[in-house]
Amino acid sequence: MPIERKTSVTQLKQLAAMAATVAVVTFSQPSLAEGTKDMSPEQQNVITLIEKMTTSFEKGDIDTVMQTYEPSQSIAFEPGNPVSDSTLARELFHQFRSVSPKFTYSGHEVIVEGDLAVHIAPWTMTGTDPEGKPVAGEGLSIAVLRRQPDGSWKMVIDNPYGSRLIPVAN
Repeated sequence: MPIERKTSVTQLKQLAAMAATVAVVTFSQPSLAEGTKDMSPEQQNVITLIEKMTTSFEKGDIDTVMQTYEPSQSIAFEPGNPVSDSTLARELFHQFRSVSPKFTYSGHEVIVEGDLAVHIAPWTMTGTDPEGKPVAGEGLSIAVLRRQPDGSWKMVIDNPYGSRLIPVAN
């Protein structure tokens, strides 16, 4: 008689996270994870858009930030709670801007297939809240982009909390 083994939801999530990590490591080119020098022109165009969004956000230019997204976008301003309303997204960017954030990426990975691209980048953020207290954060940004009819790229999905599903080693 075969023995049935029940798998918990937590175990399934852990397996999915490990499988995703293995897939990224297995199918990515290690040289791309460290920088942008070996990237194709299309991969570099994606990086240029990401840099434009980041620089504009740091400067407080929310109009330009919003131009880096398609009108129908999904942005995770907090883990597990994406926002698809452009008006709300604009307001949340303005609110987050109050900590004067400065972002640093430790590398970029870009995978392009046809008119779709995935951008993956570990990031750190430092800032100062309105009371003058230091603020810091870190994560793994995962963004899905689509090539526009004019050849440019825009983000469709932006999740800066991609690392939250990866189990932390103790």
